[in-house]
Amino acid sequence: MDKKKKNSMDFGEFVDVFGNVIERCPLIAAKKKTQRPFSDLEDLKKHFFAFIDALPQKSQEGILRCHPDLAGSELRRGTLTAESQREQSAAGLTSLGADERLRLAELNAQYRARFGFPFVLAARFSDRAAVSRELARRLLCPSAQELRTALGEVKKIGSLRLADLLRADPAKL
Repeated sequence: MDKKKKNSMDFGEFVDVFGNVIERCPLIAAKKKTQRPFSDLEDLKKHFFAFIDALPQKSQEGILRCHPDLAGSELRRGTLTAESQREQSAAGLTSLGADERLRLAELNAQYRARFGFPFVLAARFSDRAAVSRELARRLLCPSAQELRTALGEVKKIGSLRLADLLRADPAKL
């Protein structure tokens, strides 16, 4: 998508296209629409991520709660967003064995109980073994650190999704 196209979209089209850059948070795209024109991918990222950074902690945690559990019930039910489905599939999470699925389910439950939001990871940068290891490792982190880490992962995911939408080179992210 070229610069002119993303800046000339009407409100509804902009929200339809960019509404899931941050998982299930079209409000962020709606808020950012008013700040156009956007010069490039970096400019769009800056606006999306500044919005997240400016939120109070409870709202940041709300953004995290919009994410599905990795290899969780939404995957099994087929109710993931198209983006999450592609990302989890790329990490091999759609083809786990029963033992792997059970292990991830247990770790996801422990993580949610400890932090109050789901484990968020840019799955495209991982494989199924790495997801479990990282989840187990992050369960041991202090809460404030884990909030920062999880929000960093949201930004990685958002960067990749914006690059997909704008057909940019993810290596330049």
